[in-house]
Amino acid sequence: MEPDDPAEALTELREQRPGALGLLQLAAGSGLAAYMVWALVLQPGFRRVPLRLQVPYIGASARQVEHVLSLLRGRPGKMVDLGSGDGRIVLAAHKCGLRPAVGYELNPWLVALARLHAWKAGCAGSVCYRREDLWKVSLSDCHNVSVFLAPSVLPQLEDKLQAELPPGARVVSGRFPLPTWQPVAVVGEGLDRVWAYDVRGGGLAGKAVSSGVPIKAAPGPSSTSVPGAPVSQTG
Repeated sequence: MEPDDPAEALTELREQRPGALGLLQLAAGSGLAAYMVWALVLQPGFRRVPLRLQVPYIGASARQVEHVLSLLRGRPGKMVDLGSGDGRIVLAAHKCGLRPAVGYELNPWLVALARLHAWKAGCAGSVCYRREDLWKVSLSDCHNVSVFLAPSVLPQLEDKLQAELPPGARVVSGRFPLPTWQPVAVVGEGLDRVWAYDVRGGGLAGKAVSSGVPIKAAPGPSSTSVPGAPVSQTG
């Protein structure tokens, strides 16, 4: 066989192991690919949001979705998900009877992904995903709110919820609790934990207090109710 035989050259190439330089190039290429995914899929939705309020996208786990539904299932009224991401909570809420269910997400790629999931589930005409800044969304007609946002956003969100939510509304916060509100129920453990807050009218607009009625959550050792606890603490 001649030295320049293509078959022999291919065999030698397969037997070669990548050296340090090759591994470094592979790592650099993988890092570049990951950055491109971030730049094209996740970053565009953040450009219109002030830096201190930017929220990284991390999809809710299946267990987190179950916990949210355990605190909202059976409630009447409109359900909204602020920062709905790929739409999994909105879709699950619609399937369990929470209707209408609406998701608000600023990132256009995630909105498109959410609508694709809804179409695959046969719910494209039933659930609604809107590309809107959550700070510009009116909550005056919402009775069930799901929130999965970073801690840096929650203080400002508390003010918005207090000012706009109607009496009887319920807020479920995932991953991080609202900083000054006291929950009426807590479900789950670790990163899958969610907190529920009930709101009723009480004097001045923007004030929120507990309804004083313990809510029903999924049974289990990880579920905790806190009946009668105030939802908002004001100094």
